[in-house]
Amino acid sequence: MAHTDLVQKQTAPVRSAVVVNPTKVTDLDGLRAAVDATLAEAGWAAPIWLETTAAEPGRTQARDAAAAGVDVVFACGGDGTVMSCVAGLVGTDVALAILPAGTGNLLAANLGLSTDLAAGLEVAVERQTRRLDVGRLDDDRCFVVMAGMGFDASMLAATSEQAKARIGWPAYVAGAVRHLRDRPMPVRVQIDDQPAVRTRARTVLVANVGRLQGGMTLLADAEPDDGLLDVAVLTPRTLRHWLALAWALVRGRRRVPRMQVYRGREVSVVSDRDQPRELDGDLIEPGATLRVTVQPAALLLCVPRPADDPDLSVDAGAAARRGAALVERTRHAQ
Repeated sequence: MAHTDLVQKQTAPVRSAVVVNPTKVTDLDGLRAAVDATLAEAGWAAPIWLETTAAEPGRTQARDAAAAGVDVVFACGGDGTVMSCVAGLVGTDVALAILPAGTGNLLAANLGLSTDLAAGLEVAVERQTRRLDVGRLDDDRCFVVMAGMGFDASMLAATSEQAKARIGWPAYVAGAVRHLRDRPMPVRVQIDDQPAVRTRARTVLVANVGRLQGGMTLLADAEPDDGLLDVAVLTPRTLRHWLALAWALVRGRRRVPRMQVYRGREVSVVSDRDQPRELDGDLIEPGATLRVTVQPAALLLCVPRPADDPDLSVDAGAAARRGAALVERTRHAQ
């Protein structure tokens, strides 16, 4: 490559696309104006805007944006939008940035972004990225945070969108209470070529990142780029067991009672009947199996700081402050 070509490549404005779920945004025109103005202030080219539909929830839009040569794809919506964009960008060099607009946003919570639009924009503008592993199901669907079968998916199904919008993550508590006394599910859990584990579990979580909604850490040793999946098998039987488990999570203890943890690259969970299931906080259809394989370093993600800390939210608070300053400069420039 000639030197002049290299200079032009280095100085060319950053190209981006925004994949937005219009049902999750109350003022789409206002969002578009804010994002366009902030990116222009940062010296980026005007982004391409691509709306999702029920038939095309984001995977095709993200893939098409990558094929068009963008550098960054913003996923703007709930967990389903983010999950679909992940699937469209896996294996590419196009970075994914999160603009949280839904009510769950499990990946945004793990990034420490909550619902802060300014912080999400700042994290992208700073171009700090990290390659993360991705979990892939046998039907080709993907997740970044965790997949689950059992109680966790039942809790999501029992939590209304209105409650999440009104009070945030505490809404899940009410959904959880409704299912505390559900019967356990018989499961066979196979990790790589290790002997299968047979037990009666309330939920099985296959995780790449260990933080739950509300900032609680379930799997302290889970790292998003170690090439391994962490598997949590929760087996509480009584209300006392649930209280002990919840207390350990609230206190941030590394050892959680009634929870067995395994690690591996391939995970197979099989029950005797269809069970509720979820991917990254988004419900999928019930099924009797959950089979996952890790894809190491498959996704380039914009993060507050590209360190090797397992906590992806490191420096999120500082990024939020820098983002607020960027938005304020944009307002003054208009």
